Amino acid sequence: MLRACLMHMSLGAILTALTTIAVSSYASAQTATAGGAPNSTGLAPSVRVATPLGQTSFAQSSVPPLPHPEALWPDPFGWNTWLRSHGIAILLDNVDEFSGALTSPTKGLGLRQGSANAGQYGLETDIDWERLAGIKGFSTHTVMVGRYGIPASRMFGDNLNPSQEIYGAGGNVAIHFVYGYGEETLWNGRFDAAAGRIPLLTDFSANPLYCNFMNNAFCGNPKASSDNTTHSSYPDSGWAARFRVRPTADTYIQSGVYFHEKGIYGVQQMRTGFKLNGADIDGEAAPVEVGWEPLFGHDKLPGHYKLGGAVDTADHPDQYYDINGNPYILTGQKQKIHHNSWSAWALADQMLFRHHGNGPDAGLTAIATFYNNSPVTQTRERQYNLGVLDRGFWHARPLDAWGVNFSYVQVAERVTRSQELQQSLGYTSLLNGSYFPQTNGMIVEAMYQIHVFRGVTFMPDFQYFIRPGAQQGLKDAAMLGFKSHIELF
Repeated sequence: MLRACLMHMSLGAILTALTTIAVSSYASAQTATAGGAPNSTGLAPSVRVATPLGQTSFAQSSVPPLPHPEALWPDPFGWNTWLRSHGIAILLDNVDEFSGALTSPTKGLGLRQGSANAGQYGLETDIDWERLAGIKGFSTHTVMVGRYGIPASRMFGDNLNPSQEIYGAGGNVAIHFVYGYGEETLWNGRFDAAAGRIPLLTDFSANPLYCNFMNNAFCGNPKASSDNTTHSSYPDSGWAARFRVRPTADTYIQSGVYFHEKGIYGVQQMRTGFKLNGADIDGEAAPVEVGWEPLFGHDKLPGHYKLGGAVDTADHPDQYYDINGNPYILTGQKQKIHHNSWSAWALADQMLFRHHGNGPDAGLTAIATFYNNSPVTQTRERQYNLGVLDRGFWHARPLDAWGVNFSYVQVAERVTRSQELQQSLGYTSLLNGSYFPQTNGMIVEAMYQIHVFRGVTFMPDFQYFIRPGAQQGLKDAAMLGFKSHIELF
């Protein structure tokens, strides 16, 4: 039995479990720029967006400071110190997420009660070319990952909020290219431009606090944000250019153009992520976001407030009508094509009070999200999130944290109507692979994040699904699992 269990656990889970048993806690400070969130590959762009100029030092270079998280081996043989002195930062990490259902699924649908594991190993490189070669303000950023596993929530019928966010879109290959781009920073961070292969959602509607949680409704962006495939999402990217201006130290305005490539999440052409020729580009997305990052009161309580929206010019099939204005489910005709779509969002987090003496990130923070999509072309019309994250509340363990997050998803009416027609016609599988027409659903997640050792966290996690996949015909489901994160160097 033990052997069978070990065979189903990933290397990251085994290492973390062993470290949890063998190593006592080590209270070493995490980077404040990440808001206390466990750093991981690909988090750096959202950290830079969420960090006001007042917290960024340009004393050594015009390039913003490179990521420097905790690590299990922070400086093996001294090579990390040497590389960083020359403007080169390398991060290698492993994220592993395990979850299993505590409740039995709806009977008669072929569903089952089970567990699953998903994970990712990642390699990030960030180079400050001003320090390396004297190119003022210029830096480059790349990430490559390998992914494995599936989310356990599929087993009881959920198809909207995967219990393990780290699964999928990695191509089932040893190395998947996530992004690679150059960035120019001028005037002490007042202006910043980037170009290359960039996921839209690394900079827009992003928050480094979100990935303290495990469900994909929260981490790494509100799940409704990636309904529209022109909004490329980690670990996939497209050709793009992005510009950011900071009128004041605590405000910013950013925009850009992101070229959409058909099949971006498929394995036929995008399996390794190294398809760079752009032959499948069929439109562009143009996002705009404004942000305010104040510090309130004597304790300088940090907050981040973001408003944004995006329009695109790609082709999107209508969720209900055919080319003649009739329900395509009934007529069998091709779906009506819309040559544009849109989304809008509002994101906020605010530290409410500090736990003095437990580090710069110690405090209770409230988190809220609202996302709105076109109901004509996308599945999730609206998403609301509300949660709290409390780090440093326990003086003996200043880097531990607990959090609770809630998400409500409203499915677009046109999707529901099409599924109801399918159901009336006797279809056994409806749009989106659903068993029943989708309306609305909710997720509650509670976690406790244990700082095991420098660069190592272990997080027991509980999730409760109300109407899984927004399907009223499915039983509510409870899940228990863990998320481990090991930063090697």
